[in-house]
Amino acid sequence: MASIADNRPAAEALGAFERWLSLWVALAIGAGIALGNLAPGLFASLAAFEYASVNLVVAVLIWAMIYPMMVAVDFASLRDLGQRPKGLVLTVIVNWLVKPFTMAALAVLFFEVVFADLIAPGDARQYIAGLILLGAAPCTAMVFVWSQLTRGDPAYTLVQVSVNDVIMVFAFAPIVALLLGVAEIAVPWQTLLLATGLYVVLPLVAGALTRRWLVRRAEGDDAAVTRFVARLKPLSILGLLLTVVLLFGFQAQVIVARPLLIALIAVPIVIQSYGIFALAYLAARAWRIPHPIAAPCALIGTSNFFELAVAVAIGLFGLGSGAALATVVGVLVEVPVMLSLVAIANRTRAGFAP
Repeated sequence: MASIADNRPAAEALGAFERWLSLWVALAIGAGIALGNLAPGLFASLAAFEYASVNLVVAVLIWAMIYPMMVAVDFASLRDLGQRPKGLVLTVIVNWLVKPFTMAALAVLFFEVVFADLIAPGDARQYIAGLILLGAAPCTAMVFVWSQLTRGDPAYTLVQVSVNDVIMVFAFAPIVALLLGVAEIAVPWQTLLLATGLYVVLPLVAGALTRRWLVRRAEGDDAAVTRFVARLKPLSILGLLLTVVLLFGFQAQVIVARPLLIALIAVPIVIQSYGIFALAYLAARAWRIPHPIAAPCALIGTSNFFELAVAVAIGLFGLGSGAALATVVGVLVEVPVMLSLVAIANRTRAGFAP
C-alpha cells in the first residue's frame, strides 16, 4: 500500500476549507442561530418540505456531502485486507462492538440519573435516542481530513473507511433498533430502514457505480476519480455548511432559550469522544501499530457520521425533536473536539512504533 513519504506539515496538503474548518463551521452555526431567530417562518416552511418522514431539503444537502466521499471509496482496496490487519481489527472492534454501546450507556447514565432532576423524562428519552444515533454512526467522510492532519497513511485510511461503510450497510439499523429498544424507545422500523437505505445504501451504490464508470472511461486510470471528486468538492463543502445553517436554524429558538440544555447534551458526547480516542489510541500503541495507521484508526472511532445521525433523527422523530437537537449538538462538539485530538495525536507521534 502507498503511504505518505515526506514529513511536510499536514496543513500544507489541505485547502483553505480544511485549514479553517473550525471557523467556517462556527460561522455557519452563528448564521443558523441568527436566521432561525430572525426568520422562524422561513425555517418552518423549509421544515414542511418532507415526504415519508424525510425532509427533502436536508436530504438533498446530505447527499451533496456524502456522494463525493462515496465516489472516493475504493472497494477494490478490500483486496488488501490481509496486509497489516491490526489497524482494521481495532477499527472494527471500537466502531461496532464498543462505541455504540458506551454512547448508549453514557446517555442513559446522564439523562436518567445525573441530570434526572433537570430534564423531564419524555425529553430525556429523546436526547438518549439522538445520542444513540450518533454513537452508532462512525465517521466515513471527515475522517479523510483528520487522517491528513495527522499525516496518516491515505491508502490504509481508505481501506478502513471502505470496511466501515460495508459494515454500516448491515449493522447500523439493527444496532440502533437494539439500543433504542433497550432504552425503551419505540422503534419505527419502516422509517429506520428507509433512512438507512437513503443515506447509506443508495449513496454507497451510486458512488461505486460512478467510480467504476470513471475508471472504465479512463481505461483504468484512477486519477480520473481524483479529478472528479476534486470537481465535486465545492458542492460537498457547500452542502456541509448549508446543512449546519439549516440544522441550527431549525433549533435556533431552543438553543437561545435553553443554553444550559445544550451544555448538558454536550457532556456525554465530549466524555465519549475523549474516552473512545484514548481506548483506541492506547490499544494501538500497546499493539505496536505504526502511528500513520494508529492515529486515523483512533480518530475514525471518535468522529461521527453526523450527517447520517441527523438525517435519521429527523426522519424518526421530526425536525423539532429532542433527538434531532442532540445530533445537532454533536455537530457543534465535533470540530473543536476532533481538532484537539488531532493535536494530541501529532504531539505523541514519537511514542509509536516506526
